[in-house]
Amino acid sequence: MTPVSSTNRVLITGSAHPVLARSLEAAGYNVDQRPTILQEEAAACIENYTGLILTTRIKADQVFLQKASLLKWIGRLGSGMELIDTSFANRQGIECVSSPEGNRLSVAEHVLGMILVLIHKIAAADLEVKSRNWRREQNRGTELSGKTVGIIGFGNTGSELARLLVPFKVKLLVYDRFKEGFGNEFVLESSLEAIQQQAEIISFHVPLTELTTNMVNVTFFNSLERQPLLVNTSRGGIVNLDHLITALEQEKVRGVALDVLPNEDLSSYTPLENEQLEKLTRKYNVLLTPHIAGYSYEAFERMSTVLLEKLGIKPVF
Repeated sequence: MTPVSSTNRVLITGSAHPVLARSLEAAGYNVDQRPTILQEEAAACIENYTGLILTTRIKADQVFLQKASLLKWIGRLGSGMELIDTSFANRQGIECVSSPEGNRLSVAEHVLGMILVLIHKIAAADLEVKSRNWRREQNRGTELSGKTVGIIGFGNTGSELARLLVPFKVKLLVYDRFKEGFGNEFVLESSLEAIQQQAEIISFHVPLTELTTNMVNVTFFNSLERQPLLVNTSRGGIVNLDHLITALEQEKVRGVALDVLPNEDLSSYTPLENEQLEKLTRKYNVLLTPHIAGYSYEAFERMSTVLLEKLGIKPVF
């Protein structure tokens, strides 16, 4: 895609690598970078733009898009199109592209790191030593090699995680509701039930949809047979936190690593949300990070270049 006139304008609504704005400007766009813009502000001015760059804050729903009379395309930095009404956008002739290829390695490495930190009790032991407690037996770790790992969702990040896990000689069980025929000598196509029965580690790599919202709930936890470690770097809304906390207390899972939460604006938390987070932060077998799995320095740049390439714009470094 190439701009047809120098009057085309692009609104960037989040933090982006400088290569993105530089390349858009070189292609003839006028770029407005407003990384702190609010939803209402974006809705009030979107009628002036032919291009829109989104991260995770602004929703391009039908009401929003109805105001975007000049909009030709939407670029999503990263993965996950749940904030965009893609069906309505397509009917309006608005092209929607994302760049999950840009941060899949970053997410996969983050998941691997979280798994190793938890099973080897690195974070918990670090806090104890810093508190002048030297406890070796209580912080004895478990090796990843030889374990059975379940991956739910085999898109960009799920497949990249599988690639990183191969050298650890784990048994890889992979379930994807919408895919088949992806198995190979290292990856065993599996059912969700088989993962719940056999996996000692389960990592989620699914988008947030009606099918996946609260999919990790009491029914899911009651189906687990190996007291697995759970890792979620996809979307916070797939996990019911109340049910998760209960599962931890009942020892249905041996640990949890979360890079995402249902509500990531901590300043807006209700008393219930604060109570949930407090319970999680007090547990030695819970690891929490602030939605940074796909936010490495390399991914930060790569997401922009992938997006530019999909829009038909040459990256300018």
